Amino acid sequence: MKQKLTIFENNNIRRVYDEKSEKWYFSVVDIIAVLIDQKDFKLAQNYWKVLKNRLNKEESQLVTICNQLKMQSSDGKYYLTDTMDVESLLRLVQSVPSPKAEPIKLWLAKVGYERMQETVDPELSINRARKNWKNAGHDEKWIQQRMTGQETRNKLTDYWSNNEVNQGKEIAILTNIIHQEWSELSIKDHKTIKGLKTQNLRDHMSEAELIFTALAELSTKQIAETLESKGLEENKIPAIKCGKVAKNARKELEQETGKKVISSKNFLKDKKKIK
Repeated sequence: MKQKLTIFENNNIRRVYDEKSEKWYFSVVDIIAVLIDQKDFKLAQNYWKVLKNRLNKEESQLVTICNQLKMQSSDGKYYLTDTMDVESLLRLVQSVPSPKAEPIKLWLAKVGYERMQETVDPELSINRARKNWKNAGHDEKWIQQRMTGQETRNKLTDYWSNNEVNQGKEIAILTNIIHQEWSELSIKDHKTIKGLKTQNLRDHMSEAELIFTALAELSTKQIAETLESKGLEENKIPAIKCGKVAKNARKELEQETGKKVISSKNFLKDKKKIK
């Protein structure tokens, strides 16, 4: 299962891709929140609870085909969450009176089809990412650095996964250690500086921030391979060491230029200015 966020009209919708069934499973509550135009997660959750009970009394098949999968919440923890595939959600949408019913049905069909295309031709996924970053106001130089950094990141997480580091919480712990060491900020604090909440921090980093993140993660992987680190505790050692390597490089650059690497720049704000 691979979890990713997707966006419908500035609303974050959690989804998980199941490689075996080759299907996306979306958070039902997130879809409900869009349909009833509700920003309060608990109110959207209560709406779904009432609707779910009604559908259950009506012996609707939608309730029986609703899967519970672990998804990351706003607190960073993973909880069992009601999910449905595209086909089931298209049927569920008909049960919620909403002016957004038709737009979200079209959107669901589109994102499901895009994934099928990307499975056959992965280059489509890369091109779509480039387009999204460009629309957010990033230039080609930044986009190239973002993609290079993501490749470095993927190699590191692959090493962790293959060496007894559990997906999810343990990878998040190691990632935060590296970030804390090189930037002297936790990921949460860095996002706060930029005014971010659920958005991906890396999509709002400056080119310099991306470069130092990549340096820290690249060196972490190399040292971990040298030490043959296994499990969470052993992998903390290269994470701390290499975070400090990047921190020292950052401080030297700041001393030479007189400019701070950590930026409060937020590309959500820039996008509004562009509009």
